[in-house]
Amino acid sequence: MRKSILCALLAPLGLMACQSPPVNRDQSVPLTTVEFVDTERYLGRWYEIARFPNSFEENCEGVTADYDKRNDGLISVVNTCRKGAPDGEEKVANGRARIVDETTNAKLEVSFFGPFWGDYWVIGLADDYSLSLVGEPSGKYLWILSRTPTISDEVRADSLSRLEALGYNIDALYWTKQPPG
Repeated sequence: MRKSILCALLAPLGLMACQSPPVNRDQSVPLTTVEFVDTERYLGRWYEIARFPNSFEENCEGVTADYDKRNDGLISVVNTCRKGAPDGEEKVANGRARIVDETTNAKLEVSFFGPFWGDYWVIGLADDYSLSLVGEPSGKYLWILSRTPTISDEVRADSLSRLEALGYNIDALYWTKQPPG
């Protein structure tokens, strides 16, 4: 009896953990990537400027992503989150990425555990590699990344315009707090 009560109480929590984020993109608009990504130039540190809310970044501020080459041909991914504030406790997630479209290098997959891979498409990229827009076909995930912790109002407006043209609901973006500096 106790076991069935415990299962009944825990079942909703399990379902909540499995819930997928909402789709925040008009799927009738084709999702295109940039023509080419020079992976050598793409490596290094990126600051998360904005994202669609998701369970794995809940309560994360001061988010960074560091990309580097691995000996096995994959790309190492180190995502760092500060819990609750830009100076909060640091939480690190280590993963790996692989290129799935070697013609453009703009379609990748990322994995943080086991055999599970998620799409990582570069859908916008500044000529100088100072800004990257990253999405995926389902419209559930989206990131604006920058080489610096902040972006200008002009770059922000250009990014939002590009995302709207790709069918994204930009009102759903969460603007990540980064440390001053």
